[in-house]
Amino acid sequence: MTGSFEEALRSKRASGKKLLVVYVTGGFENWEASVEAAAAAGADAIEIGIPFSDPVMDGPVIQQASQIALDRGATPLSVLQAAAELDTGIPHAVMTYYNLAHNPGHDRFAASLVRAGITAAILPDLPFVESAPWREVASKAGIETVMLAAPTTPDHRLGDLCAAAHGFVYAVGLLGVTGERSALADTATKIAARCKAVTDKPVLVGVGIGSPAQAVEACSVADGVIIGSALVRQMLDGHGAEGVGQLVSRYRAALDEG
Repeated sequence: MTGSFEEALRSKRASGKKLLVVYVTGGFENWEASVEAAAAAGADAIEIGIPFSDPVMDGPVIQQASQIALDRGATPLSVLQAAAELDTGIPHAVMTYYNLAHNPGHDRFAASLVRAGITAAILPDLPFVESAPWREVASKAGIETVMLAAPTTPDHRLGDLCAAAHGFVYAVGLLGVTGERSALADTATKIAARCKAVTDKPVLVGVGIGSPAQAVEACSVADGVIIGSALVRQMLDGHGAEGVGQLVSRYRAALDEG
């Protein structure tokens, strides 16, 4: 997929759609088929997780999938080589941790994303106040940096954070790790509203969305949602690409029906 990640989401938003971005753990068995199934079922963009041994933001479901992928021999190189072969017609981002950008160097990491057809990167453990060097290199390479806005992000910083974000603004729905919850936290719509008040960029809520109904609730304020753990659970439970496609279809239908 070539072109701007943010432009693709803005175009979908302009058509009146609520945005659906899904996360797939790279390196897991047959993960490429799950990416393709998610795209075919109506996802607007894909986050490809590059497994990391110390995933500070990931909850137990994604941690388990990442460990399985690592045990299978997944590396950043192998995941990106496989990603380069994907042709879904929608934009792809990577989500991983800053050490994988810091260790090879910003220029080399950004170049590896470009070769893999990746157009955006999410590095959740890279604080906004320390992100400028990476953002500069990424921007020159054509990689858009998605920034995370937490419920605890102070008002005086939120505007600058959203201004620095590209691709979309990741509104973190609650304080805690990724994972499904029985009810949508009230912080999810609150942080989305705060972001929407200071930016016209797409604002998507992620972390803590456990059902299509909760996705619709989040989108009463946000432009869209990010679904990770619920999708990865389909992979862990052995439902494979078919289960992933069915799950994404349910979220897509719910968002379209409002």
